[in-house]
Formats: sequence, structure tokens, C-alpha cells
Amino acid sequence: MKTFLRRLLAAVLFVVVAMAVGTFIPRPLFAPIRAAEPAAQRRILVLSNPIHTDIAIPLAEDTRAAFAFLGRSGIPVADPRAEWLVLGWGGRAFYLETPTWADLKPLPVLRALTIDSSVMHVDVAGGIDESHPAVMPLDLEAAEFQRLLAFIQTSFTRQAGEVAVVPEAGYGDNDRFFEANGYFNAVVGCNTWAAAALRAAGLRTGLWNPLPQTLTLSLKLFN
Repeated sequence: MKTFLRRLLAAVLFVVVAMAVGTFIPRPLFAPIRAAEPAAQRRILVLSNPIHTDIAIPLAEDTRAAFAFLGRSGIPVADPRAEWLVLGWGGRAFYLETPTWADLKPLPVLRALTIDSSVMHVDVAGGIDESHPAVMPLDLEAAEFQRLLAFIQTSFTRQAGEVAVVPEAGYGDNDRFFEANGYFNAVVGCNTWAAAALRAAGLRTGLWNPLPQTLTLSLKLFN
């Protein structure tokens, strides 16, 4: 029993140290040079809950056109009432089968802790309160914004040029799940996808951000 407890304590300590290192060491190590062009900046939102991070893209003429392929799959990107396109990546079993904590089941948790295929979840939103503690606004230069869009678009699996909708999967009337590239596990999960998307745009995150709290803290520290 003592040996088990020592190993358990060592494992917990290792995870804590790894998350601390992953939060306070920036990635990339050196800050990229960003031009000061306020007029050309585009605002995005990082939306967090206790375990997951989404990225919200403003819906305007150019972004509605860039994501028109989602409209063909049932996402109302052209609806003038839709102001934000909200996107997240995650493990298939946990994402599809756990819309609320009350729906938590052992098998999806097991798949999340081991390895699972991935899906993209896409929804639209009207106005979002940017002062809410779960919302982090970030301003990107025009080129950074385009790189973010490209990263998100390449996260979708495509079949014959079209994204693949997961049949009969969604939390409401306007959202859909789509097949995605990559595999999910507890080490490389939804929050590390969001971090990678933001780094692709030119922002700095922590070295490893498995939790929303570590991701948002690193964004505050390094940008």
C-alpha cells in the first residue's frame, strides 16, 4: 500500500509540474514581431468552460464566404442574426455523448483518457458578452486572422471535397458535429488543439496547455 501511495503521489506531482512548466514556458519561446495595424485587426473570442475551450470567429461577409461549406451542412452561417461562428475540436465519444455533466458515462471518459478519434463541433451565436469571465477577446492582424481560418478549415476531414457530417449528432437545432483530423487523448486534447490554432495565427501559448485555465493564463502572460 505504501508503494502504491508513493507512486500515486509521484504521478500527481509529475502532472502538476508538467502543467506548471507547460503554462509558464512560452511556445514559441521568442515573441514574433507583430505589426501595429489597429484598423486591420479582427477580434476573436476564446470561450472556456471547466474542461473545454472553443474559438469564436466573427461572422462578416468574408468569413461567411470562407465557411460557406458549413452552410451546406446545416450550420446557418448566412443567417444575419448569427454574429459568431463557434468551433471546437474534441474526442468523438466524450464530445458526442456528454452534452451535459448529467450525461457523463464511464466509456466516453475511458476513451478520453486513452485514445479516440476526433470530431469538430460547430455552432453559431448571437451577441456574446466579452466581459464575461469565461470569454477572452483577442485581436489579430489581418494575416494572423487568415492563418487562424486556414488552420481551422484544415481540421475538418473532407470526402470528395466536402466536410463529413456526423449523422444525427448535435446538441441543438443549429449545431452539428463533423469528422475531424487527428486523434484525441488526455495529453493532446481539445485545449491543445485550441492552443495550436492560436499559435498558427501567430500568438504565443504555453508549451503544453491541457486545461482551459492553463491556456487562458498563458495567453494573458505572453500576448
